[in-house]
Amino acid sequence: MSSTPLTAPVGSSARGQDPSHVLAAVQAPRIAIESVQPTLDQGRFAAKAIVDEPVKVTARIFADGHDLLAAAVCWYDATDRRHREPMQPAHPAGLDIFEGRFTPRGIGRHRFFIEAWWDTYASYCHELSKKHQAGVPVGLELEEGRRELVRAIERSEGELREALEASHERFRLLGSDAERVALLLDADMVQLMHEADARPHLTRSDAIYPLDVERPKARFSSWYELFPRSETDTPQRHGTFKDVHKRLPLIRDMGFDVLYFPPIHPIGLTHRKGPNNTLEAGPDDPGSPYAIGSEEGGHEAIHPELGTRDDFRDLVRAAADHGLEVALDFAIQCSPDHPWLKEHPGWFSWRPDGSIRYAENPPKKYQDIVNVDFYAEEAIPSLWVELRDVVQGWVDEGVKIFRVDNPHTKPLPFWEWLIADIRDRDPSVIFLSEAFTRPNMMLRLGKLGFTQSYTYFTWRNTKPELTEYLEQLNASPLREGFRPNFFVNTPDINPYFLQSSGRPGFLVRAALATLGAGAWGMYSGFELCEGEPVPGKEEYLDSEKYEIRPRDYTAAGNISYEIAQLNRIRRENPALQTHLGLAFYPVHNDRLLFFGKRTETRDNFILIAVSLDPFEPQEGAFELPLWEFGLPDEAALHGEDLMSGYRWTWQGKWQSMRLDPAHLPFAIWRIRPVR
Repeated sequence: MSSTPLTAPVGSSARGQDPSHVLAAVQAPRIAIESVQPTLDQGRFAAKAIVDEPVKVTARIFADGHDLLAAAVCWYDATDRRHREPMQPAHPAGLDIFEGRFTPRGIGRHRFFIEAWWDTYASYCHELSKKHQAGVPVGLELEEGRRELVRAIERSEGELREALEASHERFRLLGSDAERVALLLDADMVQLMHEADARPHLTRSDAIYPLDVERPKARFSSWYELFPRSETDTPQRHGTFKDVHKRLPLIRDMGFDVLYFPPIHPIGLTHRKGPNNTLEAGPDDPGSPYAIGSEEGGHEAIHPELGTRDDFRDLVRAAADHGLEVALDFAIQCSPDHPWLKEHPGWFSWRPDGSIRYAENPPKKYQDIVNVDFYAEEAIPSLWVELRDVVQGWVDEGVKIFRVDNPHTKPLPFWEWLIADIRDRDPSVIFLSEAFTRPNMMLRLGKLGFTQSYTYFTWRNTKPELTEYLEQLNASPLREGFRPNFFVNTPDINPYFLQSSGRPGFLVRAALATLGAGAWGMYSGFELCEGEPVPGKEEYLDSEKYEIRPRDYTAAGNISYEIAQLNRIRRENPALQTHLGLAFYPVHNDRLLFFGKRTETRDNFILIAVSLDPFEPQEGAFELPLWEFGLPDEAALHGEDLMSGYRWTWQGKWQSMRLDPAHLPFAIWRIRPVR
């Protein structure tokens, strides 16, 4: 906190100033509290946190003079109960940084602020100790200490007063200055005086800062995306929710914990798209599930060929029995056949000739989709409330995770309101933003309440690109307001890297995603190394968005085992359950990426090496980060290969590696000091 400078108005005389200005100056804070973290935009938005994990709070706190300061972080939990934890000066000294921690024990909106005050007794002890050690007579200082003790007694009561009175009596009976100094500097005495502190010049931070505390899956989760209609043995038969049941054990065994479905709602007939996004659909073509709505219903309904609502409920329960949580797509777009067009035509945009405006993203055209107009006169507030009720209806069905389609094309105030409204009633609900757009917009959506976001990871392939992006995600303001979900592919994105890199390329991207972020995801077919593109485009040939695609998930060359291993290693190592705590280390090869992830206490420290070349072996010398453990260059570290289980001891800082894509293009080593 910093006070506003007091300046006399231009042309006025300071001598003739109203005395109230002086009183205002006298009452202004003498302590500055600045650079509070974790915060976003000075408290306009809530920073992100995870339940049962310590929240580290820091601030720059200083004042005039040389007296010592004390500080505390005060916080309100989701039930508005107030708590308080002390803050301590952080190292290195001289930077005025104070640090404290508190651990939220429940999910929901929390708030915190910082208090600071002159620590009179600590300042006194500091001076007394210095003089006594220097052999300076301290008789007068001892009398000052006794008087401080008396004042503390006068403002205390109960057991604290009794303990202070007993200390005063001991002080009076002691026969030497050295004994009295020892009593006044004793840790128990310091604690008693701290409890009785009058906290002079108490100052509070300028704001009470919000904090969104979410469940662990908000930060650490593994997503598997599939189209239920493709869970069939022939393209001529539409898959159902009941068909998905047989896939649950395989998805579980690969280590996934979120099963995500594209829209499961009725699909319109008007302008229905055919195979490969053609404009003419045949009578048996299923259409795009993103053209939501038909005479069977809209966003609240289930496509009749997938099954009944009871079938969906059974699937949600069965998935939970396999450790999988079902996530649904929330796509605010409609087929021209959506019931809302008849019931609420004022919710949509119409052209001068009376036709409805369909969706476009030039050069792409989506003739099978029309968009609502959030700010149409008839849409406020009825459309907003209807969309909220759609989400709440699926929450009531047990769905607590939503992937939101293109949220950056909808009003920001709408998302801030909807997410807060849903999470006020159920703070366990998670929203994933599918916003491949400008960096500022992606961050803003995180600030507004989106739990996770798709990222630029999909297009980061070289060592400089990956290094720069992962470091950005670990730095402010992204670390406070943006949680990445590293999807390796989507039904909309067939990355160029995967189109030609073969099985090793899929392993490279799987390793980068699973080990670089706490949340990651993949679209079905990735485990089969599917990558055939529409020539010259990042799109899948024979895209599943427009047709039913049965698969043999046991086909030769699949990487299901390696994916299962990666997810197992993530579960067993806390350092890999977040994108934070990451640092890059030197390796002498531009085709090798080498980084470490560690818990704050370094009791779990993982080294990751990934070859970015899916075709040729790569090798290089690298630095073993002995300094992270405070060890000299010649020290030793124990290593364990988490993919093979092999163990060894490294001696010295410089080591070498070789990664062969024909075998495995990455390595994961858990390290610890030799005891």
